[in-house]
Amino acid sequence: MNSTARTDEFYMKQALHEAQKAASRDEVPVGAVIVSQGQIIARGHNLTETLNDATAHAEMQAFTAAANHIGGKYLKECTLYVTLEPCPMCAAASLWVQLGEIVFGASDPKRGYSTIGNGLLHPKTKVRGGILAEECGLLMSDFFRKKR
Repeated sequence: MNSTARTDEFYMKQALHEAQKAASRDEVPVGAVIVSQGQIIARGHNLTETLNDATAHAEMQAFTAAANHIGGKYLKECTLYVTLEPCPMCAAASLWVQLGEIVFGASDPKRGYSTIGNGLLHPKTKVRGGILAEECGLLMSDFFRKKR
């Protein structure tokens, strides 16, 4: 395993930890971390039920925390690690913050931004998916299986 894969797995495990925090609050278990220059500068997990806010997705929480951390609204040099492919709202928000890169775990063929296309992303944003996809997907499927 190369060092990039090991690094991606490390940060995705941090995002999974955030997703587990969401699950413990009976929130859809999606977690995110934002990395800049090898350091985690922001963390977030779904808080839509807790805050009674349909826009309180993990990515949105992390974008706000990262902007506060760096003291600016643009995240050009940052990488978002998120356990689930971002939805169209979060993908569009990544455009506005000019995010450098998105690394996601599990794909979301029903509600992920890719159902609409890459036009929602900033043209310079790089995207990679499938990092710890099995673990990320299992957390989601277990959560919804318990709900049914």
